[in-house]
Amino acid sequence: MLGIEDPWIWGVYILCILSALLCVIYGTIKWNKGGEEEAREISEEAAWELEEEEMQEKELGL
Repeated sequence: MLGIEDPWIWGVYILCILSALLCVIYGTIKWNKGGEEEAREISEEAAWELEEEEMQEKELGL
């Protein structure tokens, strides 16, 4: 069979192909998950920065 007589080598090839397929399947399932959470985190961060700027203006009198 294609010059490969050792069953361990065939096993390694099969496991490499299966692991690549598993990675593709996992990627398609998890695609774009958490996008809503990221938008919420960005808005919280922007609000925190505005609050920090206001505190600096108040304390430093800028």
